[in-house]
Amino acid sequence: MSAGDYLKPEYYINRELSWLEFDQRVLDEAKDTQNPLLERAKFLGITLSNLDEFFMVRVAGLKDDIHDAGRKQPEKVDPAGMTSSEQFKAISVRTHRLIEDVYAIYNKMLIPQLKKEGFVITDPSHCGEEDRAFLERQFEDEFYPVLTPMAVDPSRPFPLILNKSLNLALFVRDPEGKKHFATVQAPSVLPRLVQLPGGTFILLEDVLTMFMEKLFPGYKVEAIAAYRITRSGDFSFQEEDAQDLLREMEQSLKQRRRGEAVRLEMNQGADPKLSSYLLKALELEKQDLYLVDGPVDISFISRAGRLMPLDYLKKEDLVPQVPQDLVEEEDLYAAIRKKDILLSHPYESFQPVVSFIEKASEDPNVLAIKQTLYRVSGNSPIVQALAKAADNGKQVTALVEVKARFDEENNIQWAKKLEKAGCHVIYGLVGLKTHCKLTIVVRRDEDRIRRYIHMSTGNYNDVTARLYTDIGFFTCRETIGADASALFNSLTGYGDPPDMRSLTAAPIGLRRRFIALISRETEHARAGRKARIVAKMNSLLDPEIIAYLYEASSAGVEIDLIVRGICALRPGIPGVSENIHVRSIVGWLLEHSRIYYFYNDSHEEYYLSSADWMSRNLDRRVELLFPIEDEKLRKRLWDMLRIYLSDTQKARVMDRDGGYTKADGRGKPVINAQEFFYNEALSRAFHAEEEPHRIFRPMESKTSVSDETDDVEYKQQDEDE
Repeated sequence: MSAGDYLKPEYYINRELSWLEFDQRVLDEAKDTQNPLLERAKFLGITLSNLDEFFMVRVAGLKDDIHDAGRKQPEKVDPAGMTSSEQFKAISVRTHRLIEDVYAIYNKMLIPQLKKEGFVITDPSHCGEEDRAFLERQFEDEFYPVLTPMAVDPSRPFPLILNKSLNLALFVRDPEGKKHFATVQAPSVLPRLVQLPGGTFILLEDVLTMFMEKLFPGYKVEAIAAYRITRSGDFSFQEEDAQDLLREMEQSLKQRRRGEAVRLEMNQGADPKLSSYLLKALELEKQDLYLVDGPVDISFISRAGRLMPLDYLKKEDLVPQVPQDLVEEEDLYAAIRKKDILLSHPYESFQPVVSFIEKASEDPNVLAIKQTLYRVSGNSPIVQALAKAADNGKQVTALVEVKARFDEENNIQWAKKLEKAGCHVIYGLVGLKTHCKLTIVVRRDEDRIRRYIHMSTGNYNDVTARLYTDIGFFTCRETIGADASALFNSLTGYGDPPDMRSLTAAPIGLRRRFIALISRETEHARAGRKARIVAKMNSLLDPEIIAYLYEASSAGVEIDLIVRGICALRPGIPGVSENIHVRSIVGWLLEHSRIYYFYNDSHEEYYLSSADWMSRNLDRRVELLFPIEDEKLRKRLWDMLRIYLSDTQKARVMDRDGGYTKADGRGKPVINAQEFFYNEALSRAFHAEEEPHRIFRPMESKTSVSDETDDVEYKQQDEDE
């Protein structure tokens, strides 16, 4: 059989259902009593955030396709053979079940346990006279001035309800007995949890409900319920026809605010007539309504630690350590000239990457800095260093990807600031997203001009670098420097880069390269030689890559896949994927690194990449695959893969139907991969404490890591959409 014979729909799992299985694995962490209580609350919040994005992107896309099919266009069929309508029905059932699970954990586990710790949410019926008097004063003094009642009648149409905002829907009756509909937004500037004098809390919507008639004098409130809608977060524009990509993007972003509604959330006790009215006004169907057993949007539970001193209920903050390859090093450039350097984030500090740019901005011997930026933090020291470098007369070129989903506005602002500072700024490429992570520093050394290169599996983001597991790489190898320059010149100029010796880039050669590497293992297996593939990534979706993996498995190649999120491949199909094993690690940190290993008849090859095995990464993005050739670094990567494959605490193993079960730890050492890597970094740092010179110290702050990063979403599509 050839790879083409493995493209049967029954060999593939639907993408959307696989996404929801990832959300289930995240939610399982909220259920796991081995996790500290506030960590469990945070995982519940992450699950809800993931679902918001799922509706904004994936469900919205399916609805668009179904709508197009209503115009007599055929519905699209996914690799698993499901039409958009079939997918929508299946995910509706699965999502409703998942939401039930979310609220069961909230009501039966988290709230009762938080109550024991003194964090109590009071029901309005339990408020005494003193509490009611306090709340009435607060309503009149602080809430009433910012609330705006919105009536709906022939002269005042149904208003635009903001995406993911909390609102109250009402039926009010006028003095003549006529019933009217109105809606009131609970502004985000108001606290979702209002603290009472006794130290307990009450929900904002309950306070507003208690005194809502003050907003409608002379009218009687007959029915009231909190609700929340999710709108499509996708938008499109014709890049090929755009005269100015930046201006077109700014105009298109306005579409998102008015995207079509795709989901309505309300409490189970809401008046059915209110939900029916809203469904009609929002042009939604009954299956788009999610009635929840508790407050609407319970993500506030993940921020309980901000409201009370409950630090003892959360995990200790991770403190990034001095990178193993930089211990005893004082000069970063000298260290890179001496050897290739690997950085394992967040266990090892991201500070050397920041220092790499900051020092280059001031070094009189640095001639030029070139960098790609996909997502950066809100107060990025790297962007500030690039601006400083330009001010110091360096040649600075930054490719800022303004099409990075949900970060478009942030990136546009940074791009304008860099341009104002004197940097050459490229706003992305027509038809492609630039997703590779690449920095080139051109420096005049004593012997010659040399290119210092940094590449990574993750973004140049100093905040997410403390939450996401990624691997960075410094080198000044001439072949890699030449390839990096050729690639960067093709991004800023015209024409494809020439054939590269060390690097492989998408969309011009990465798919062919991966297929060649997989096929080589297949040939080794057919010849009776040992053959093995180990690949770690965020998502596995590309049908052609999966088909080649099936072909390799059928030939006898042993394949281990560590896939954090979506996986469309079915392991364990007799005669097809019996030699493929898939596991997912969901834990304290977001697994984000991409590592690819091929045994190659004992001539082992190790690669790092910005790309997953997804069609968009291989065909519609600028990505990089780079080899690791230093023997010590190769051993480090193998040790990482070995620990991931040995995890018995946070690993889930995928079955043929797309479900996951915890890895069997019977008779095996207890291993939590993330804890192992952190303890390993701590141990190395402890043994290096007596060294007199340690210039590359970890970034430290007076505020805790969790305080800085609570609003950074640990999510399935963190940067991938």
